[in-house]
Amino acid sequence: MIAAADIEACRAMIRTGSLSFHAASRALPARVRDPALALYAFCRVADDEVDEGHDKAGAVLRLRDRLDLIYAGKPRNAPSDRAFSAVVDAFDMPRALPEALLEGLAWDSLGRRYDDLSQLQAYAARVAGSVGAMMCVLMRVRDEDALARACDLGLAMQLTNIARDVGEDARAGRLFLPLEWLHAEGIDPAAFLRDPQPSEGIRRCTRRLLRRADGLYWRAATGVARLPLDCRAAIYAAGHIYSAIGAQIGHRGFDSISHRARTSRPQKLGFLALAMAQVGVSLVMPASARLHARAEPEVAFLVEAATRRTAARGRSEALFDVLAQLEARSRGLA
Repeated sequence: MIAAADIEACRAMIRTGSLSFHAASRALPARVRDPALALYAFCRVADDEVDEGHDKAGAVLRLRDRLDLIYAGKPRNAPSDRAFSAVVDAFDMPRALPEALLEGLAWDSLGRRYDDLSQLQAYAARVAGSVGAMMCVLMRVRDEDALARACDLGLAMQLTNIARDVGEDARAGRLFLPLEWLHAEGIDPAAFLRDPQPSEGIRRCTRRLLRRADGLYWRAATGVARLPLDCRAAIYAAGHIYSAIGAQIGHRGFDSISHRARTSRPQKLGFLALAMAQVGVSLVMPASARLHARAEPEVAFLVEAATRRTAARGRSEALFDVLAQLEARSRGLA
C-alpha cells in the first residue's frame, strides 16, 4: 500500500520528531503501524511548517493545497504526502478529519487565544482529537463509543502538551491557558508574556489543566477494549506515557516554565510493559459504564465524520471562513 522508501522516510521523521509516539507505535501490528507512521509524519510535517516557519499563514494555505492534491489522488512528490495519500485511499479516510487538523493549525497561525476551557477543547479537538479519530479509522474501528473515547485521549494528550509547554509557548509569544482562568488569578496575559514566571496563579492554572486531562485519560482508557486486541497495548502505552508527563509537572510543583517535563527511554519501555499486562487484565474485566459516555461537545463532529464510510470531498463552511482570513492576511489585506 505504501512504498517502502516512503514509509522508511516517515519512520525517520517520527523517530526524531515524536519520541513518545515512536515508542508506543512499536507495539502496533504492522497493518496499523505503517499507516499510523504515515499519518503522524504528515501531521508532523504540517505542524512543524506552521509552528517553526516565518510565514505561518502561507504554511497553512500550502497545507490546504497539499490536502487538495491528496484527495484528488495526485499527492505532492514528497514521502509524507505520497504515504498519506495511500492511507486516504486504502481506509476511506473522511476528509473532515485531516481538515479539522488544518483548521486547528489555521487557528494557531492567526494567534487565536481561548476564553474558556470549552474553547480550548475545541482547539484540542482539531489538532489532537482528529488524530485519535483517524487512528480508529486505521484500525478499521468506526464504533461511536470507541471514537468518542479516542477523541478523549487526543484531548487529554493535547492538554498535557499545553501544560508542559506553558513556558516555551510564552517565550515564543503564544498563550493557550484559558483567559478566564488567568483573569480569576489576577494575571494580565500581556504582562505574563513579557516576563513568563512560574507564579502561584500560573501553577494553579497548569494544575487545573492537568486535572482535566487526568479525567479524560481515565475515561479514554475504557475505549481501548473496543479496539482490535493486537492494537490495545500501544494505545494504553501512549496514554501512560503522556499522563506521566503531567505527573512530572505535578512533581515539580506545576512549574513548566523553569523546566520542561519529559519521560526517559527506560520509562517508556516500562509503560509499554505495563500496557501489555493491562491488556491481559482487561480481557477478564467487565466493560465500564464510562465507555458509553456521550462525546464531548467539542469532538462530536469528529465522531460523526468518522462513522461515515466514505471520504467526503468538500470543505466545511467553518474551514472556508478561517482560510479566507488567512488568505487576506497573507496578501496584506487584513
